[in-house]
Parts: sequence; C-alpha cells; structure tokens
Amino acid sequence: MDGNFGPMERVVWPVSVVSGIIMCKMVYDITGWISTLYFKGYNVLSKAQQIEWNNRGFSTFHAILAAAVSFYLLVVSDLFKDNFLDVPMIARKSVVSDAMFGISIGYFLSDLAMILWLYPALGGKEYILHHGLSLYAIFLSLISGKAQAYILMVLFSEITTPFVNLRWYLDLAGQKNSMLYLYNGIALFFGWLAARIVLFIYFFVHVYLHFDQVKSIFPLGFYSLLTAPSLLTVMNLFWFWKIFKGMVKTLFRKRHIQ
Repeated sequence: MDGNFGPMERVVWPVSVVSGIIMCKMVYDITGWISTLYFKGYNVLSKAQQIEWNNRGFSTFHAILAAAVSFYLLVVSDLFKDNFLDVPMIARKSVVSDAMFGISIGYFLSDLAMILWLYPALGGKEYILHHGLSLYAIFLSLISGKAQAYILMVLFSEITTPFVNLRWYLDLAGQKNSMLYLYNGIALFFGWLAARIVLFIYFFVHVYLHFDQVKSIFPLGFYSLLTAPSLLTVMNLFWFWKIFKGMVKTLFRKRHIQ
C-alpha cells in the first residue's frame, strides 16, 4: 500500500478530505440562509429541527455528487471496463475516484460528528454503524488503491438519499397527505429497490465473476470486501421493509380519503 502514496496522492487525499468537510459546512449554512428567505415555516422550527433541516441539505448535496461521479466512472468512462487496460480491474483508480473518496470521507466524518454530538436526535445506532462501515470501506480502498469500482457501486446507492430527505421535509411541513409525498414515497421505493437491492445483487455477482482478481487483494481488503457490503445489504433490506410498509400505509390512507 505504500506504493499507492505518491506525490499526487499526498496532495489529492488531504485536500479532498478537507474539501468534503468545508463542503458540508458551506451547504449547511447556505441551506439555512435559503430556507430563512424562501420557506416561511423554517423560522418557526425548533433549533433541533433547524439543525436537522440544514444537515439534510448537505446530505442531499453529497448524495447527488457521489452518485453522479460514481455513474460517470462506472458507466460513462472506460476506467473499469473489462480488457480496457493491462492493469486488472481490481487495481484501477484515477484522480477523480481518489478525490471523490476523499470528499466522501469528509462528508461521513462531518455527518457522523453531528450524529454523535446530537445523539440520538439525528439518528440512532444503525446510522452510526452505517457511517462507520462506509468510512472504513472508503478509507481502506483509498489508501490501498484496490477495489475502487466496488466502492463506487456502493457510493452510487446514495442516490436514494434525496428521496429520504424530501420525505422528512414534507412530513415536517405537514404535507403527508399531499400527492408530492405519495409520489416521492413511490419513487423512494423503486429507487431503493434498484440502487440498494438490485445493485447490491449485481455487486456480489460481479465479485463472483471476478473472484480471481478479488482474491488477489491483501487479506484485510479481501475479507473487508466480503463482509462490509454484506452488513450494508442486511441494513438495506431492513430499511427497505420499513419503506415498503410506509408506502403501503400511505396508499391505503389515500384510498380511504378518496
């Protein structure tokens, strides 16, 4: 892993992590500023609610950024395509992927710090476990330069976060009976199914098909690649079941009102 820490990494890694933290602070402040000007209900929220409101602002921003960069690197670019380079897929990386990992580390550190500071207002033990696993997996892939394609797949699943946050915003605004709340719930259900269930199935199939490369990773990375995503999959299934029950409840409520 020492060979992965060259002149470029010595600049990109710390700069991107700090940039991720600064990004969170800036978006947090901008979210509060815009909300004060354009959302009348924001000013009557409690301090705790305003903090979570702003926190979900930078959570949404990171999710969109991470999903966009992951999609570009995995689908649009040729970086991880089979037979594209002489370097095995498991060992490929780029400045863009390194920078995105650093920014995500900065985000997860910032969000985890807020969760612990205000515990349990912003999330319980499952959020701490999720962020801890995410930080561990991203950091290990960053410093080793291995399995970055797989970490990008997991990062792409953050695309569901804006729907989760919008549901919270609408609930807080008293819009649980609105059509927007219903449509967002349906989008969340199918988005979660695609990005956190089907994609994770594809993840493990891809690992199986490229197992000759996967098993060449250093031992800690190999076992981490098998265990960390497996734990995240269990958590995704648990949350998917809750999302499904919530959507069914909303649909029945709408039907009863009509």
